[in-house]
Amino acid sequence: MAKRKAALRPKKLRVALIGAGGIAGAHMRHYATMEDVELVALADVSKASMARRAEEYKVSNCFTDYRQMLEKIRPDAVSICTPNGLHAPTTIDALRAGAHVLVEKPMAMNAREAQAMISAAKKHRRKLVIGFQHRFEPKTQFIRRAVEAGKLGRVVFARVQALRRRGIPNWGVFGRKELQGGGPLIDIGVHVLEATHYAMGTPRPVAASGGAFTYLGDRKSNVVSQWPNWDHKTYTVEDLAVGQIRFENGAVLHLEASFAAHIEKDVWTFQLMGEKGGAIYDPPSFYGDEFGHMVNLSPGWLPRDAAADGFAIKMRNFVDHVLHGKPTGAPGEHGLMVQRMLDGIYQSAERGREVIIK
Repeated sequence: MAKRKAALRPKKLRVALIGAGGIAGAHMRHYATMEDVELVALADVSKASMARRAEEYKVSNCFTDYRQMLEKIRPDAVSICTPNGLHAPTTIDALRAGAHVLVEKPMAMNAREAQAMISAAKKHRRKLVIGFQHRFEPKTQFIRRAVEAGKLGRVVFARVQALRRRGIPNWGVFGRKELQGGGPLIDIGVHVLEATHYAMGTPRPVAASGGAFTYLGDRKSNVVSQWPNWDHKTYTVEDLAVGQIRFENGAVLHLEASFAAHIEKDVWTFQLMGEKGGAIYDPPSFYGDEFGHMVNLSPGWLPRDAAADGFAIKMRNFVDHVLHGKPTGAPGEHGLMVQRMLDGIYQSAERGREVIIK
């Protein structure tokens, strides 16, 4: 009697993380729910941070030098969860070591680094995905589909807002420009910017103008707030950034981002205006003309369960892209365009004039 063939074990993606701080916990939490993923290693300069994550998720391989981890473990894929200043070098080293990479937002400190990351991915034939989660959310998808269906016609204007009244982080290195590249623009503004740019259809940016202002973060404050006692002595980033982007197709985008601003309340939204209609992210709505009347439309239902969580979807998309060959929803080329817009606004703020985006 012929022996039965042993059942093939499903392939698992062997994933390592570089950086074991707060955002790494979110990555690991989602990876841990996936049957086709195995968490194989952690790397961080902080042994204490690694120990907590390793114990929680039963990861036995921990390294204070990520290069040793890459050489010894040879993971299939790596999540980059470091401060912004380390995104480019760790990504390039991981790609060179043969790993596919999911790098947290922003892609890098500047567009030059972002381009080097894309070039490394192509050279080593590895996949590079950017950690943009808000494009995957149902509200963003609602607007993206309306744009794709032509309901807005030609999109001519976008307004982007990621504003905190008093939300300067009192942990990490968010106030240190040399490690982060900037403040609210590159930290929280990038989230809403990437979702807006995606919803518009990812047009190519060609020029930027803007301003950046520091007036609260670099001094001690006695005002009661959600995150008091930030390190004002090392605070070198902006409190508020505003900017305008012109695109190749003629559209214009206006962006506002703040850690600290004298406003009524926090705001997190974007709005598109087109020749045939408009849309807003929160609450998700479409505005147009139908049957001889101005009409407002909103979805009767949007999913709110875990499967609709943008972060969960981005993690699943990365695994499906690498392991199962499905398309990515956040390619490196999109990250590069977003980085060029951030660079342009910061450069314009420094020079006091509009700058050309190349």
